[in-house]
Amino acid sequence: MSIITLEDAKAHLNVTGSEDDYVISAKIAAAEAWIGAYIGMALDNLDAFPDGPAEPVKEAVRQLIGHLYENREATVVGANAFVPPFGVIDLLGPYREIVL
Repeated sequence: MSIITLEDAKAHLNVTGSEDDYVISAKIAAAEAWIGAYIGMALDNLDAFPDGPAEPVKEAVRQLIGHLYENREATVVGANAFVPPFGVIDLLGPYREIVL
């Protein structure tokens, strides 16, 4: 189950038409999977998020969706092939599960 609806993502992206709905839906799935892997738990984990994911986690998903939507092809600038948008890592820090 997705924590960000298509309507929420489109509002964040300022997209009003429906021609990119499939692409945006794919970006939602990719962003949620990446963030779930980064923090070490699924975003629909009811034990970790009994009231649903916190707003900073949702905002990180929105920002990553925006990044993926605007940058649809892999690019290399300098030495980094992928760097999450500024602030995403900071938003997720408190929710990351640290495994030693």
